[in-house]
Amino acid sequence: MDSTSKFMEENIVNGGTSNGVENGEQEAPTRQKKIVVVGLGMVAIAFIEKLIKLDSHRREYSIVVIGDEPYVAYNRVGLSSFFEKRNIEELYLNPEEWYASFDASAFNYHLNTRVTEILPDQKLVRTSTGDSVSYDLLVLATGSDAVLPTRTPGYDANGVFVYRTISDLERLIDFASKHKGETGVTIGGGLLGLEAAKAMTDLQEFESVKLIDRNKWVLARQLDGDAGALVTEKIREIGLDVLLQKRVARIDTDDTNNVVGVTFEDGEKLECCCICFAIGVKPRDELGQAAGIECAERGGFIINEALQTSIPKIYAIGECASWENQTFGIIAPGIEMADVLSFNLTNPGKEPRRFNRPDLSTKLKLLGVDVASFGDFFADRDGPKFLPGRRASKPGINGFQKGERFESGPLVKALTYKDPFGAVYKKYLFTLDGKFLLGGMMIGDTKDYIKLNQMVKTQRALEVPPSQFILGAQNGGEENAVDLDDDTQVCSCHNVTKGDIVENVKNGTCKTIGQIKSCTKAGTGCGGCMPLVQSIFNKTMLEMGQEVSNHLCCHIPFSRADLYNIIAVKQLRTFVDVMREVGRNPESLGCELCKPAIASILSSLFNPHLLDKGIHDLQDTNDKFLANIQRNGTFSVVPRVAGGEITADKLIVLGQVAKKYNLYCKITGGQRIDLFGAKKQDLLAIWTELVNAGMESGHAYAKSLRTIKSCVGTTWCRFGIGDSVGMAIRLEERYKSIRSPHKIKAAVSGCVRECAEAQNKDFGLIATENGFNVFVGGNGGAKPRHSELLAKDVPPEQVISLLDRYLIFYIRTADKLQRTARWIENLPGGLDYLREVIIEDKLGICADMERQMEGLVNTYFCEWKETLSNPERRKYFEQFSNTSETVETVEVIKERGQERPTYWPKNSVTEDFKGHQWSDLSWQPMVRAEHFSDGKSHVSSTNVKRGDTQLAIFKVKDKFYATQQMCPHKRAFVLSDGLIGDNDGGNYWVSCPYHKRNFELNGEQAGRCSNDETVNIATFPAEERADGWVYLKLPPVEELDSVLGTEKWKVKKEDSVDPFAKIDKMYKGMRGKKIDIPKAHAYEIPVPSLNGIDW
Repeated sequence: MDSTSKFMEENIVNGGTSNGVENGEQEAPTRQKKIVVVGLGMVAIAFIEKLIKLDSHRREYSIVVIGDEPYVAYNRVGLSSFFEKRNIEELYLNPEEWYASFDASAFNYHLNTRVTEILPDQKLVRTSTGDSVSYDLLVLATGSDAVLPTRTPGYDANGVFVYRTISDLERLIDFASKHKGETGVTIGGGLLGLEAAKAMTDLQEFESVKLIDRNKWVLARQLDGDAGALVTEKIREIGLDVLLQKRVARIDTDDTNNVVGVTFEDGEKLECCCICFAIGVKPRDELGQAAGIECAERGGFIINEALQTSIPKIYAIGECASWENQTFGIIAPGIEMADVLSFNLTNPGKEPRRFNRPDLSTKLKLLGVDVASFGDFFADRDGPKFLPGRRASKPGINGFQKGERFESGPLVKALTYKDPFGAVYKKYLFTLDGKFLLGGMMIGDTKDYIKLNQMVKTQRALEVPPSQFILGAQNGGEENAVDLDDDTQVCSCHNVTKGDIVENVKNGTCKTIGQIKSCTKAGTGCGGCMPLVQSIFNKTMLEMGQEVSNHLCCHIPFSRADLYNIIAVKQLRTFVDVMREVGRNPESLGCELCKPAIASILSSLFNPHLLDKGIHDLQDTNDKFLANIQRNGTFSVVPRVAGGEITADKLIVLGQVAKKYNLYCKITGGQRIDLFGAKKQDLLAIWTELVNAGMESGHAYAKSLRTIKSCVGTTWCRFGIGDSVGMAIRLEERYKSIRSPHKIKAAVSGCVRECAEAQNKDFGLIATENGFNVFVGGNGGAKPRHSELLAKDVPPEQVISLLDRYLIFYIRTADKLQRTARWIENLPGGLDYLREVIIEDKLGICADMERQMEGLVNTYFCEWKETLSNPERRKYFEQFSNTSETVETVEVIKERGQERPTYWPKNSVTEDFKGHQWSDLSWQPMVRAEHFSDGKSHVSSTNVKRGDTQLAIFKVKDKFYATQQMCPHKRAFVLSDGLIGDNDGGNYWVSCPYHKRNFELNGEQAGRCSNDETVNIATFPAEERADGWVYLKLPPVEELDSVLGTEKWKVKKEDSVDPFAKIDKMYKGMRGKKIDIPKAHAYEIPVPSLNGIDW
């Protein structure tokens, strides 16, 4: 049964009669009332979320929502980002899984279905599928439609679009792709028009985009002439042609009704192929007339202060609702309506809330320009709507009646500030005595928006002269939440106050910014409030004694960026130097968190060999052996294949090596070849053959540049307009081996067909006729992010200097293990700030960053080639230090012509190794002490074999410690390769290199796992003696093997679960055959839900 069938079966009224009751008084006490919501936009989903939350205890309501778009609710405020990312899921306000997480009896939804009729007498709605759905309460959230000038000749021509829904955008994208190099036009200079113009520009298909508006300046409804002129000037500076005071007389078409231009009322003509109208919206109230719901003359269902329409049990919210003959085209009033209605429905015993004069303040970044208007921002032009202390002229209406005349002159004074050099304009409106702020507008500098808007709302008398407000916050551009009251609205998109955020942090509901966004919805609309949300979150956590610290770890009281600067300035070249200079305890060993981070910084600055003394013991397991450790203790071998280009001879060598050492072969996602299953002791021989064949390390093990993918571009492709292979190889050869806070992936595409997928990489290039478009800040992984356009049409000779600056700035300022995506998100000002630093040279450091990159590039060496020629480095590559024997720890199975390790066991080993009572212990010599590093500051370790048991021995500050080699979590024999940490109490631990289980090495709890109490390990006394050997106190071999023997704990096929057993049994040999599933076992497979919106 599909989702449509399931929905209708549960909600359709058979025979057209209601299964509900007419009056609430007649209902059974336990019966849920059914609320049907028509529309699935931003306001609708806000109402649904709030109702579910407020009704969580009473469970009085079940909800059915019917949306006419094929998508679940998406962020229409962020609609323009769809042009860049083309991924609707990134706009979803809730993931599709959220909708499926509810019991169908409590919440059900239906997409791609229109409500065609409302029957109030029967409490039914009928849908476009011919079905009927009953309701107890009906909430209309149908939103608005974009306005088309149907009286303008040519309005229905091919090439005319509106800017409203995802479907509108998809049609525009498709059209633009077929009209490259032509002219596109946006008509309308309001908020939506500027967004549409930006979106058409971001398409990068049109040669030029022109914005046409009938007014003297853009944003005429939000800004006065001075402010509008400044915004217009800034928009023109970024390359958008703005034509003002132009009215369209007709749209010119050819014989087949295709747009060829527009003719204005003054007779002037403009050639174009595409027109996008963004001239306003009209409420979708067409259901009202037949149902008898009273509608306003200007459109919209008429509502009262309780959001009720003229018919009982029917409410309207959002853009389709008309309150006092007004409809609202911004999100904030709709969210306020959702708040009021959800509260009133779930709190019958409390004083009902009323929807009063909504706040129409707006703060946005439009085409790179910060714009804000707040309060009564046209009080000087139109007269004040409200004056503090003035008695309301009628209930519910504060201020003056329309048309009321004032004989005594103006009632407000304006304070204005203009900075033509900084492109800043501010106008604040005050009462005549300067005691109250009424409203204002801001261009360029909007940092004080939240604070000033709250002053207007609270109507408090000012304690300082008006002049003190005009220069604004002088806090270096950082948001400051200290002087804001708890009832200050922080997020206007979702009506979230400072108090909402503080409460959710203090009661433990939210412990991260991500949880704040999920719980309160703050920052999920336009996103402009996030700096302030972050400030409130940090301050609240600090007040609770839970400071949001970005310190590296308990040993290093600095962030990674601060530590990088300290090491760079003071030229600290060893871990000992770093710890002595900045560590809380200069004698500390550090831990599994700070050691790899410090090692990465040292490599980013000085590029030492990773296997050198004092550097090797800082490395995590992959870097420690210059190869990625796999789950059976073997390693993978990945030679560099720059740009994905490789010769036949090198392919043959790779095949020969793979056959010789029985390696599993796989093509990676980065266009190179991965050879799996290399034993530690074979790595030297394998790399000897590869290096002799002219290959070098691919650094797949490192937090550094991995690969730069490429399509073939003009090398072979008939569509290519740039040599993507040539550019990719040059870039990969330049940046190979350079260490960074996290791995870096890149790609170069030869044209906009984008075969190399450059727009989801840390940096990516797409060839254009004039050079390359450079994208940054994308990544896949657990939280994918599309990259953003940094610069357009960059000439090939300028690409490297731009990327040099980008990468060095990332290396200098990112947090530990922070990908470029999160780094850019967390920069103050995001991508705009990044442009200011690395393109405009705002900080004056571009030349220095280029010099630093050039210096790093000149230090390059192949780490494997240098290792092979150095006896000291070669000694690390052995399975056991006391025997040349080798042991398999995971059973190998053959599959598709290759061998691979069997799956991991499902459960950990919970045997009490720590508390095991051995029958007898005696000292046994195990390994020469010279095998370990000298010096109190050094830590070293090894793996030894006794009988069938593997043991790990650690030297820490001249003392020895021994444990079993097997980590019980996944039965992996790897503990000797783990990093050692310590605390101020002198306790040491080893961190398993696989999943960071930390096992204590000394003290009363030796063997305990500090972060997983279900597992523990055996420990043994160890000491160095005068004969130069390290001795361990061990039980007899037979007893030791019976508890810890490798064969006993070797992972075998029967220990694991085959994830494909059922599917292989079902479908083996049935390829191409129709499979009949008995009706009793049919599955309900939901249709992928997408999304619809009104705001």
